[in-house]
Amino acid sequence: MMEESFTKNNSGYIMGRVSAVIPVYNGERHLSHILDSILEQTYPQIEVILVDDGSSDGTVAAAENYRERFAVRGYEYHIVQASHRNASAAINRGLPYVTGEYLIWPDSDDRLEKDSVEKRVAFLQKHLQYQCVRSLSYYYSMETEERLPADEKTGDLSREDLFWDILYFRTFVCCGCYMLRSERFFEIYPERCIPEYDVGQNFQMLLPFMFRYRCPTIPEQLYGVCIREGSHSRRKLTKREEYRKYHDYERLVDEIAAICRIEDRASRKSIAFWKANRRFQLAVRYENRKQAVRALRQMLRYDDQSFCRRLKHLLCSCFHDTRIIKQYIHYSSKVLKCRKNDRFTKLKG
Repeated sequence: MMEESFTKNNSGYIMGRVSAVIPVYNGERHLSHILDSILEQTYPQIEVILVDDGSSDGTVAAAENYRERFAVRGYEYHIVQASHRNASAAINRGLPYVTGEYLIWPDSDDRLEKDSVEKRVAFLQKHLQYQCVRSLSYYYSMETEERLPADEKTGDLSREDLFWDILYFRTFVCCGCYMLRSERFFEIYPERCIPEYDVGQNFQMLLPFMFRYRCPTIPEQLYGVCIREGSHSRRKLTKREEYRKYHDYERLVDEIAAICRIEDRASRKSIAFWKANRRFQLAVRYENRKQAVRALRQMLRYDDQSFCRRLKHLLCSCFHDTRIIKQYIHYSSKVLKCRKNDRFTKLKG
């Protein structure tokens, strides 16, 4: 079917079409999961933009084997080859090809339920006040197909302001669950280029969008997350790699804050607390007492006594050396005493 037969909106996007940008690296063994599930969709207008991130196996050949099946199905199918970098760079290679009114970016080893695309499009077509929607997911084993416990929090599904919930991992960032209106997304990224980092791609895709728009949830499991050995996102990191990952995430969030033009004091404090909290967790993991105390001091500037008490219990369970507990109690007591004195002075004045 020729593209000219579709109706385009004023911005040139094909009405009703869903563009799926799929980054893949060395996916020869698992690529069939997502491609088969797309071919089984009940929705008639889908465009697949598969971006190979410089694979060293037979990924491209496996993808080429699907070309005829997509043509028979009536779906647009693009295979874009790039040199190996990371998932966010691969997505950037695919974004210029997007022509659909709606945008999704599932992982190459996951799968969509047969009515996943149809139900999300139907929601957005019915509720024009929303610029995005998401569904729930389930987890399954690649080897056995057995359903597995989820490793992301669901959170309060009635909430629609998700920026801070996503940043603090109070809710899921599972990429294939979200569907965005393409026009609104490219208003944020007019150059069709998201920030490129070795860590993730979902923060770049989601956070600036969630900062601007509310996102409701369809309470159905419309996306399956594949759990498999050798997955890049589940590979055990060395201590050095983990510290680099945390550092990259901090740089990424700073760049996202700039994209969102976050300048108010309360929001900047929340981001600073997010950084300190992550540093504290990493220090606890590797029993780095000095870094843990330093992170605690930073955290105490941004939160209240109830949180400090929770941290005390966390420290007691994580550290066998009572010196850090004493340092923590001493410092938090001084900070809280100063805060009380400041409040008393203000009240007295």
